Amino acid sequence: MNGLIAGGAGSGKSAYALKAAEAKPGNKMFIATATVDDADMKERIIRHQAERNQDWRLVEQPQYLANVLEQFGSADVLLIDCLTLLLSNWLCSERYDQWEREKKQFLRALNDTEAEVLLVTNEVGMGVVPANQLSRRFVDQSGWLHQDIAAVADKVTMIMFGLPCCLKGKGGS
Repeated sequence: MNGLIAGGAGSGKSAYALKAAEAKPGNKMFIATATVDDADMKERIIRHQAERNQDWRLVEQPQYLANVLEQFGSADVLLIDCLTLLLSNWLCSERYDQWEREKKQFLRALNDTEAEVLLVTNEVGMGVVPANQLSRRFVDQSGWLHQDIAAVADKVTMIMFGLPCCLKGKGGS
């Protein structure tokens, strides 16, 4: 497993991850977890699509990333954007009771894949404790997911104000 790239909303993490992935040799696969639920999200998706060149193939998978990872190998560079959207999809799903099982399968697939993998995620745990149960569950679950992935990642980079801060490994992502 290669790298985890985290940051706040609008921090530049997706642009940083895209540039890092494009610098790597191999077939480029963008794995999107976003779903179009409103006009704002549609606009965000269109903006991110415009940032990628034609070398990228798109895989849209809002929940089952373990299955996706199993399809690729050493000739592939996978950019997964974003883990907090993945978690939101699970939290708002009728299948939330399956999240822990899927998370374990995903972590196993990250360890097993020979593909280069860059994971983008939002850091959401640096603020106050949220007032409602769903928000607290989201913050807790995202923190635990990030810890689990950071433990197996070769590199962990935090993007702040467009600047990469290397937390683990050499040179960021």
